[in-house]
Amino acid sequence: MPSAKRHTPGTQQPNILFIITDQMRGDCMSCAGHPVVETPNLDMLAARGTLFTASYSSCPSCIAARASLFTGLSPSSHGRLGYRDCVPWRYTDTLPSLLGQAGYQTHCVGKTHFFPQGAHLGFQSIESYEGNQNFDGRFVNDYFEWLRERTNGRLAETDHGVDWNSWCARPSHLPEELHNNTWVVTRGLEFLRRRDSTRPFFLNLSFHRPHAPVDPPQAFFDLYKDRTDIPLPRGDWADGYNTPATDVNAWFGRVPDHPLRRLRLAYYAQVSHIDNQIGRFLMAMSTLRLGPTWIVFTSDHGEMLGDHDLFRKTYAYEGSAHTPLIITPPTSAIQHRCMAPVIQQDLMPSMLDMAGVKIPRSIEGHSVLPLLSRTPAQARWQPFVHGEHSACYATHNAMQYLTDGQDKYVWHPVTGKEELFNLAQDPCELHNEAGDRPARDRLDSWRKRLIAIFKQRPQDKLTNGKRLLPGRPLPSVRPQLLE
Repeated sequence: MPSAKRHTPGTQQPNILFIITDQMRGDCMSCAGHPVVETPNLDMLAARGTLFTASYSSCPSCIAARASLFTGLSPSSHGRLGYRDCVPWRYTDTLPSLLGQAGYQTHCVGKTHFFPQGAHLGFQSIESYEGNQNFDGRFVNDYFEWLRERTNGRLAETDHGVDWNSWCARPSHLPEELHNNTWVVTRGLEFLRRRDSTRPFFLNLSFHRPHAPVDPPQAFFDLYKDRTDIPLPRGDWADGYNTPATDVNAWFGRVPDHPLRRLRLAYYAQVSHIDNQIGRFLMAMSTLRLGPTWIVFTSDHGEMLGDHDLFRKTYAYEGSAHTPLIITPPTSAIQHRCMAPVIQQDLMPSMLDMAGVKIPRSIEGHSVLPLLSRTPAQARWQPFVHGEHSACYATHNAMQYLTDGQDKYVWHPVTGKEELFNLAQDPCELHNEAGDRPARDRLDSWRKRLIAIFKQRPQDKLTNGKRLLPGRPLPSVRPQLLE
């Protein structure tokens, strides 16, 4: 892949606005074809730029996915193969650190999930929203402090009683102007007004929502409350998950139709509120004469949202692993829809490329900028991407997956189970073709690709070079991160 050049002295470096949501599905945008959710501002960004339809999380949970976003490395290389909190972030060549060295003013508002909280990863300043994190007793939540000041301590964010991983949903009890989605944009605009105008900026707006608690402002909840046309896929392979969900924080189980419908509609409402706040930010940006600005929008992973009777993330399935990705350049892109498969470690080198900053050789991702104006073949693009997640909620739900956006191969390394989905014809993954005779050659081809990947990772002992070896669960983090 071509690497970025160093910034040429005397030319204006563009600003970069990097917008991240937490737990937002790749299909939950109007421009992605969703039949219910309304996202006019994201649709506008896609129309002015490029929508990537086959963007995937490298490891679909918060910490590992963000490590790939900010280091440009695969989970195997940055060492986070699943979910584990309280493991220090010691990375040096990060997206904000390299941009800072190139003269950028770097600032983040919202969720980072870095640990310890003082590990800024090169951000020169952070206004933090870490949800319910306070693992070492020293976490400062800037949003909580801001909310406390404005309500004289009378209101807390979760006074509504919805938990941080719950499938329950309800409107927020807070006025819209005090909602944390609104706070992210309010503080982001304050940064723009006070920034050093002699330097380009890298601003990361990092929304915690639509991650639970699913609590959109009342006005946005009301937009969807009467909708009945709610898609709810259940695959022919998912029978093991359809026992009743007796815990509001359950990661699987059959939920009664009414609360499940409310959850999905409230989730769509939360996405629409985020979209509305992004529109507010863009409207203010247009009055500030900021100069050329790239905009990148994505999420760390998705949310199963009851698909196949599953909730939350960590899964290889589309609801969890497929992420939204829109890149809008300072001037209109030539290609407005790109079907090439991209993965999260591709975003760091892409933004370095935007800034004209040399991409370190250690970076494993590839800049997607050639795809804005060329076909995947012309750009010599990767034919597929690889994602993974070690066991989280239960030992057997560790997953490895490969996809080119048309097919998806899933291997369960603990049980050895294989799944093959024809995404082009079956985007909701309703039928597992792994046992179908006509799919044998495709299945074998994908299996060989995964074997080739694990031949480069002998420490994992997941192949003997000829076949996959199940029964060897991977750790959530590589041992070297714990030293």
